[in-house]
Amino acid sequence: MLSKKRILLAEDEEHLLEAIKLNLELEGYKVSTANNGKKALQRFKEERFNLVILDVMMPEVDGFVVAETIRLENSEVPIMFLTAKNTNEDKIAGLKKGADDYLTKPFNLEELILRVNNLVKRSLKGEDLKEFNSYKIGDKTIHFNSFELVNGDGSITPLTKKETMLLKLLIERRNEAVSREQILETVWNYDVYPSTRTIDNFILTFRKYFEPDPKNPVYFHSIRGVGYKFTDSH
Repeated sequence: MLSKKRILLAEDEEHLLEAIKLNLELEGYKVSTANNGKKALQRFKEERFNLVILDVMMPEVDGFVVAETIRLENSEVPIMFLTAKNTNEDKIAGLKKGADDYLTKPFNLEELILRVNNLVKRSLKGEDLKEFNSYKIGDKTIHFNSFELVNGDGSITPLTKKETMLLKLLIERRNEAVSREQILETVWNYDVYPSTRTIDNFILTFRKYFEPDPKNPVYFHSIRGVGYKFTDSH
């Protein structure tokens, strides 16, 4: 159990960032800050948090993409959006990206603290629950945390981080098509623009790993003009 509950706060308005940080610290939280989406992702990789608070409109990488990327690596940590985007469509989009709560600016500080306390309590209850860190396809098991594929005979195939992230994205969205744009945003973060062929090569590799007959796939499908789909009855 963490002695001091930790919060990642990402907000590009400096005055607001400092004001929220101060008030959270007065409540006894340890707060790590980031003023853009790229720094937020870096902080998230370096530390462990009980809650992530994200502004949507941030430089480098926006809050929606940060949330999606975090969700690929961690399905448990609560995420709250703080944003001036206050239409119902925006709220629904935020919740679809994996957020647990959505507070629009300007907001009441007392309400923010109450929501933060509730989300952190929920995260502590979930600490003992098993996180989504492995998945079985046929007789093979993917271990997301150790980047390994354990084969039916017990032998281990190492996976690259990109392979692991793409597998997790497709598995979390199983039985639905995932667009190339979605894969670019969440797995590559737009740092490198892989060609369609690059993603195709990943899918071909997955077929070699998992398909009984790679030429007639039952799990990993390319959908022309749309994207890619993982099919499973789990």
